[in-house]
Amino acid sequence: MDMNERQIALAVLESLSGDLIYAHLKNGSRVLDVADLRQYIYEQMCRLRTNDRAKHGLYGTPDNNSNLLFD
Repeated sequence: MDMNERQIALAVLESLSGDLIYAHLKNGSRVLDVADLRQYIYEQMCRLRTNDRAKHGLYGTPDNNSNLLFD
């Protein structure tokens, strides 16, 4: 893992750690175990993909870098 990958991984984990303090699933329950964590991450990924699709629907075709969300 190179330095850039390490910095990205650390930033993602720090952000996730901060988010989990206040995290609630769509059904309103708190994130309490690994299954809840997996569900929370899945819901956040879906939210990002939905936002990305909506943005590209409004502003045109995605560039090469933003196609990563759809792969």
